[in-house]
Amino acid sequence: MTDSPLISILMPIRNEAQFIERSLGAVLQQTYPAERIEVLIADGMSDDDTVDIIRRMPGGERVTIVPNPGRIQAAGLNRLIALAKGDILIRVDGHAIIEPDYVAACVATLRATGASSVGGAMDPVGTTPIGRAIAAAGKSPFAVPTAFHVSQQPQVTDTVYMGAWPRAVFEQVGGYNEHVGVNEDYELNHRIRKVGGAIYFSPAIRSKYYGRQTLRALARQYYRYGRSKVRTLRLHPESLKPRQLAAPLLIAAIVVGVLLMILIPALTLLWLLPIGAYVAANLLASALTARRFGWDLLPLLPVVFATIHLAWGAGFWVGIARPDSAI
Repeated sequence: MTDSPLISILMPIRNEAQFIERSLGAVLQQTYPAERIEVLIADGMSDDDTVDIIRRMPGGERVTIVPNPGRIQAAGLNRLIALAKGDILIRVDGHAIIEPDYVAACVATLRATGASSVGGAMDPVGTTPIGRAIAAAGKSPFAVPTAFHVSQQPQVTDTVYMGAWPRAVFEQVGGYNEHVGVNEDYELNHRIRKVGGAIYFSPAIRSKYYGRQTLRALARQYYRYGRSKVRTLRLHPESLKPRQLAAPLLIAAIVVGVLLMILIPALTLLWLLPIGAYVAANLLASALTARRFGWDLLPLLPVVFATIHLAWGAGFWVGIARPDSAI
């Protein structure tokens, strides 16, 4: 690897008129030598002003835009991987604002660790009151207990946010699976691990993520996550982690408990015990999270945590019941 290997930035986007100037602007303002970065965008057939904005931006002439008729991120990324000339490929999503040293940190981490895939933390930002609660919950292990959500310690892990890879990784394992819904990152990283590659999380790889700002959008996001996880498990059942069963078991406990209450009322108290345990854990996690990020969030956090768990769990069971339906 040369001192400044050629970098291909891969950006799959669709209808990002409200955000593309910030996300692409951060890509175009890296400390890494600009002449060693190519910027490739797969546009999922945007029907807003996204493409026009890109072309008008300072530095827009450095950007190559290709159509992504498949519209989903995995399809767009595969088109970009096929076009990329870089020694290292780095994914950047449309709602991520990477720090000025993001590319340099990815290159340094790949060099230092020899890992096949590296990434940093998903550091969510809220722009509405409920969005702030969603962002705070996203940093709690009670919501999503994965390293890139909650850890500040560099470590080998099972998956990372966005990702950076030597080109040879895709030559070895292929591209993104376009049939696992929105679980394409985890599925790719699982295949990398199966062939002996390491996935490495580094807090030095920094970015901000502007995620969902309403409960409805949050519920839809996690419902799709749950359904997509089932598709990955059908391909790789060994990839299941015990933590991933918590939300489906909560849904099962609620449904079975309601049926038992109707059929055998005497068992109501027995059913209330696990439900009460979940409520207590939720309230404790909400209090701990509010202490970190602001007590004004306390009334909202229990609802946010419940939305994440119930939507993910429901999506999981629907994915089992209707495996071939669209996500």
